[in-house]
Amino acid sequence: MNKKLPGYLLEKNRLVGTVTFSVLFALVFLNLYIPFSDTAWFGLGNSQTFLFTAGFAFISILILVLSRTAMYHVGKLCEFTYLGYVLWCILEVMLICAFYTLVTVDVVHSGGGTWPQVFFRALLYGAISLVIPYILTGMYFTIMEKNKTIRLMNSPDVVSDEQPSSKSEGKITLFDNSGALRLSVRTSNLYYIESDDNYIKVWYLNARGELTTYMMRCRLKTVEQSFRDTSLVRCHRKYIVNLDRVKILRKERDAYFLDLDNDSIPPLSVSKTYTDSVLKWFSRENPEKMEAEA
Repeated sequence: MNKKLPGYLLEKNRLVGTVTFSVLFALVFLNLYIPFSDTAWFGLGNSQTFLFTAGFAFISILILVLSRTAMYHVGKLCEFTYLGYVLWCILEVMLICAFYTLVTVDVVHSGGGTWPQVFFRALLYGAISLVIPYILTGMYFTIMEKNKTIRLMNSPDVVSDEQPSSKSEGKITLFDNSGALRLSVRTSNLYYIESDDNYIKVWYLNARGELTTYMMRCRLKTVEQSFRDTSLVRCHRKYIVNLDRVKILRKERDAYFLDLDNDSIPPLSVSKTYTDSVLKWFSRENPEKMEAEA
């Protein structure tokens, strides 16, 4: 539960999809549940009941929208764990159930029980109407992401550094913003990835051993999240570098630079934000490539 939550679950379109599906699922479930409940006061016929129903639905949806908006921004500032995501979802359910209890007991006066009785009953049905769609959307998005990595490597729209082969070991695949597979390259041939506004430039050796660049529409942040815990490490606001292709890490005054094992590539600077992660990787994987400080 303390493992990092996959970044794709916190993408804007995924959060919008989760809220939309959850609202639709809850509406269908509650309409099936009303005839069997002694605390349900929803209705569309009576004008007063309709106003309460519409108001409750609007505020509940607003709670979900504000919650998922906050989740999106928090996810940009810090890493979400599975446990943190689950607790956040539980708090959403509890907040909406508490609001339902407030309306039921103190506004509508349905007579279905005391605050604790109504709240715990609402918590049961609230969990069913919200947690189930949360689980279903999470599974769906996970399957979508896995399907991206299973796509055929010999697609005519895919650029590769070698002739089509049945072997795919030691390769990375890059997808554009639409989810289409655009580049397949062996990790050993990849040098670095450069950000260029809403695009990225991938610098790698092609099948003839020539340094080549390929541009595609994708965010550098997406690449960083996809290849976390590999030799592809963010070293600068503009760069992700393959540290296996670094010849030496050297320090000049208060800044670090990466010299790659290709003389046609200028040294890449390491910004202060990413210095610790780069140093940590070298101290663990290749301490001999760290230039001794004077």
